[in-house]
Amino acid sequence: MAMFELRMVSRLPPIQNLRAVELIRVAVPGLIRLFNGPFGKVAAEMIAEGQSDPAVLREFRNRYLLKRRSVLAKAFKDDLAAGTLKEPVDHELLLDLIFGPVYYRLLVKHQPLDQAFGAALVEYVLGKYH
Repeated sequence: MAMFELRMVSRLPPIQNLRAVELIRVAVPGLIRLFNGPFGKVAAEMIAEGQSDPAVLREFRNRYLLKRRSVLAKAFKDDLAAGTLKEPVDHELLLDLIFGPVYYRLLVKHQPLDQAFGAALVEYVLGKYH
């Protein structure tokens, strides 16, 4: 996991200090770009291994996934407090709606995981809230 963080996570685009919608529009294409390279292969292998070894999945979740989600969740909470979102947002559900399909395409590979998909996904999901 340390090697994953050192070599892969550091390549993700920075997401601090952005408003929620901007952050999503940066995070999704960056994640898709990395999932289409070695980062995606390693992430998929870690998730797969985590199905039979809960410690691996826990490490992936705690050291990578939850850190990124907490930054995103804070941005949504801040934007809601500032009144820049149309309506109250269940940020956990919203993050699952946005990132769940990305992980699904990474793991199942039933459709391409490309930037066109990412852009359409972001616009579709965020359209209700922004």
